[in-house]
Amino acid sequence: MMVEMGPAAAATAVVEMAENGHFADIERLFAPPLRAVVSAEALRAEWEGLISRIGPISALGTPVSEPVKAGLTRVSVPVTCERGGLTVVMSVDETGLLQGLRLAPPLTEQWTPPPYARRKSFDEHEVTVGSDALAVPGTLSLPRGRGPWPGVVLLSGGGPFDRDETSGPNKPLKDLAWGLASRGVAVLRFDKVTYTHAGQSDFTMTDEYVPHAVAAIHLLQRHSNVDAARVYVAGHSMGGKVAPRVAAAEPSVAGLVLLAGDAQPMHQAAVRVVSYLASLDPGAQAAAEMITRQAAMVDSPDLSPDTPAADLPFGFSGAYWLDLRGYDPVATAAALNKPMLILQGGRDYQVTVADDLARWQAGLAHRADVTIHVHDADNHLFFSGSGPSTPAEYESPQHVDAAVVADIADWLAPRADHTDSTFGRGARQ
Repeated sequence: MMVEMGPAAAATAVVEMAENGHFADIERLFAPPLRAVVSAEALRAEWEGLISRIGPISALGTPVSEPVKAGLTRVSVPVTCERGGLTVVMSVDETGLLQGLRLAPPLTEQWTPPPYARRKSFDEHEVTVGSDALAVPGTLSLPRGRGPWPGVVLLSGGGPFDRDETSGPNKPLKDLAWGLASRGVAVLRFDKVTYTHAGQSDFTMTDEYVPHAVAAIHLLQRHSNVDAARVYVAGHSMGGKVAPRVAAAEPSVAGLVLLAGDAQPMHQAAVRVVSYLASLDPGAQAAAEMITRQAAMVDSPDLSPDTPAADLPFGFSGAYWLDLRGYDPVATAAALNKPMLILQGGRDYQVTVADDLARWQAGLAHRADVTIHVHDADNHLFFSGSGPSTPAEYESPQHVDAAVVADIADWLAPRADHTDSTFGRGARQ
């Protein structure tokens, strides 16, 4: 461990190890949760594959450090190569261990507002979601002018995301918030508890979403310029999966918007996704084999809260997988008396039409208040493109499809035909 080094120096040393091919040394710096999902071999394959495209390293930039919480610092190390660049982003704890590590696009590629955002049409206010030791910061985007406005609470996907669901130079939840606020919708988004309070508790999926989502709903409902009877929950990816559980916990929710909400059991989806990535990059085959072994443990009758996290997908605890294994999002949604808008990207390889949307369609076929739209050209983040989707698509600055923002805003708008909407009306399939 690099206990004597500060986080910035430790992060720079990790990049130098990678440059010199010392991936086993890097793996020894992984904290247990990271070691459970990333091996030296997998890191080597990803690093060498990227370097082969952008050329050898020519310079390391000044690390940028950002405190995440007490004892944990996020450090971004800019790396310049002969034909491009990248950013190595690490979460370094106070002992010098790595709690997180990813290869991201260059820091020079920053988020810019989407063309459909009218910044002068709304204001933003910082808020606190929750009132206990696990409270998190958030942002309220509030339209200017006379309300009351419909409100939406945004839920990000699986993982320790910030309020914008930042992924490289992209911020899909900020796109959605600014796009909807420009069209007369009050939007509240917040940092996940696993982002603000990383490593502080052994969260289950319910723990990491439901309490803060309910607190955010109540915060919006209490605002004088928000229509308390029209506060909705819009979740992306795992946020969409958990949205029905949020509505079951807080019956005052007016309805749900599910954006690429996964319905296939997550451990099965993990095997499918990693196998797909291995078909694009043979270097990912070792990761696919590891995930397959770990996923089998989730299905095992021997799974318990004491099962080592290292034996399970993503380093999540046995308690996490037991909670997830016992949750059926489609059945939970079907039992709710709430209108729903379900949006899906046709090019999404993470949450797919065949493996996930088909489950929502089958389970909600009897519901006249469910509307489904498939945006054929969109990937998992609802960025438009063509051809098979790959992880490389997320490395360049993009914005959520304007048609997705319009779908949500139009569906939320007060109109007489909401109660008469038909299943799949307007579906783009």
